[in-house]
Amino acid sequence: MRRDALVFGPPPPQSPAMTNLTTRVDAVMAAAIAEQRIVGGVVGVARRGTLVYRRAVGLADREADRAMTEDTPFRIASLTKPVVSVAALGLVQRGAIALDQPVTRWLPEFRPRYQDDVPPITIHQLLTHTSGLGYGFLEPVDGPYHQAQVSDGLDQPGLTLAENLRRIASVPLRCLPGTAFHYSLSIDVLGAVLERAADAPLPDVVARGVTTPLGLSDLRFAPSDAAEAAALAVPYCDGSPPQRIRDGVPVPYPPFETRFAPSRALDRGSYASGGAGMIGTASDFLRFLEALRTRAIPTVDAGLLDAMLRDQIAPITSDVLGDGWGFGYGASVLRDPGAARSPMPRGAVRWGGAYGHSWTLDPATETSTVLLTNTAFEGMSGALRDQLEDAVYR
Repeated sequence: MRRDALVFGPPPPQSPAMTNLTTRVDAVMAAAIAEQRIVGGVVGVARRGTLVYRRAVGLADREADRAMTEDTPFRIASLTKPVVSVAALGLVQRGAIALDQPVTRWLPEFRPRYQDDVPPITIHQLLTHTSGLGYGFLEPVDGPYHQAQVSDGLDQPGLTLAENLRRIASVPLRCLPGTAFHYSLSIDVLGAVLERAADAPLPDVVARGVTTPLGLSDLRFAPSDAAEAAALAVPYCDGSPPQRIRDGVPVPYPPFETRFAPSRALDRGSYASGGAGMIGTASDFLRFLEALRTRAIPTVDAGLLDAMLRDQIAPITSDVLGDGWGFGYGASVLRDPGAARSPMPRGAVRWGGAYGHSWTLDPATETSTVLLTNTAFEGMSGALRDQLEDAVYR
């Protein structure tokens, strides 16, 4: 696949099947805008290495009447996780870290307790969210992460990684590592491991191992300049109509809530969150997915990328993942399409981002899809995600 094969631009000539796909996806996105479920979004679909659909809809900034464009950058939240996971596998490839290595090899001060013990947490357990760590937005407002003022990597501009690690380690583990899946700050902790192992800031580790070799110049941890900062899609949350997200104002995520700080992406003093800190465009993220699908990442062996896209936690299940889903490194893996009520085949991979994003990667049909919206949580886990999957696979 040519490096420029998936750069968004004029669409290729379409077969009748692709024309039908275009019609279906157009209808799904038009309905989401008309029903005010999202303010704006960008969709890209690739099949067998060819871009077969790309479109921007709605507004990037409703108050300024600024149209969404195909190159609008977004705060991509948990779409950061698979990128950092690939960077970690690159260090595994080099022998700098090992999957069975304890985190204390690199972070000797990071020793959260479980009952009366301090059990070891491995790199593998961080990558699979079986570390026993948690997330504040998945607990009540008086939960232990909130009490310790732990940042989920989406809030508290200016907070340092060292301080957040201290806060995380002060909270008891939710389970014995390796025994259960708890979606968590594991990848933020992994980011600290990568910094120690590579003796470099996480943005440099990710640039050297992932984005620079793949030519993904729009995928990074901070805007490159004031113009890019101004171009970022304005984030909104679900409502009729969607409401603009403000720093520190809770956004309902039933039965709990999430606190965002959109200004965090513009604050150079904020730590680089390995689980939620990047910005990027739909075009660059789709190219990342295609490089991952085709195992065309120069810094990581195909065998390690195979492991990343394989269910690593079976037979463990989780309400967060849903029926029929397991988890690899950085994303969920479809175990049972029937149980999941998914149109995708077994082995398909997907995940989302709290600001309103979702993506899928399907090795069986050689299909990759990215949906970036500026509306949480509809674009991540609302009806739009499922409607888009159905439109692509019908």
